[in-house]
Amino acid sequence: MILMSGPCVIESYDNLAKIASMLEPIAKNPKIDFYFKASFDKANRTSLDSYRGPGLEEGLKTLQKIKNEFGYKLITDIHESHQAQALSEVVDVIQIPAFLCRQTDLIVAVAKTERIINIKKGQFMNPKDMKHSVLKAIKTRGGKSATYEESQKYGVWLTERGSTFGYGNLVVDMRSLEIMREFAPVIFDATHSVQMPGVGEGKSGGDSRFVPSLSRAAVAVGVDGFFMETHFDPSIALSDGPNMIKTQELQSLINTLLAIQEISK
Repeated sequence: MILMSGPCVIESYDNLAKIASMLEPIAKNPKIDFYFKASFDKANRTSLDSYRGPGLEEGLKTLQKIKNEFGYKLITDIHESHQAQALSEVVDVIQIPAFLCRQTDLIVAVAKTERIINIKKGQFMNPKDMKHSVLKAIKTRGGKSATYEESQKYGVWLTERGSTFGYGNLVVDMRSLEIMREFAPVIFDATHSVQMPGVGEGKSGGDSRFVPSLSRAAVAVGVDGFFMETHFDPSIALSDGPNMIKTQELQSLINTLLAIQEISK
């Protein structure tokens, strides 16, 4: 099981290291392919006044320190094409944010690196149309078709993070997991799927109590892994706190998901 977990954004090295340390028992589980996640910049915050992160240069230095100290593989977001090369020198997975999943230049720039590319399905996208985003990466890397096997070979993943359902709400259509898994390994983003965009005053909300139930459903349907943002105290997190899962509660949930996965096999 792939697991990408960590705080939404780099708040400080101390907070990042504290969360990384708390995740060690999970990361060392031989049944888990673990990637530590944190963003150096949250470029799509609702408000101009919201905290975005330390930026590319300082953020990559901080992520490299985490990599050196804990030995974790890393994943972070990309926002502009010119960032691809610098990111590839530090992180193992470069993530295309959901709002940018159709941006050809961005996908091509990442595909020209040797890193895994994780494309998040836009909240506005038909899951079957994500095949075209996958093909952009595969063809850039010398492939010809979008199949599960080709995507594995060329290091292209897709992530489901819910679909817009009216204003301020997302829903997860579990059919999308099967549809997208026909042409790529699929990750289920359990925490962003319970986000409630724009319900706050200049910020998004969320309802993290639904993270476990949606995760159990996703693993039963069949996915290749999970994306779960976590914080030791979501109430003080500088981004996406309402939809995060407490780091102290993550181990129990992961154990449950592994058990369901084993039964499903």
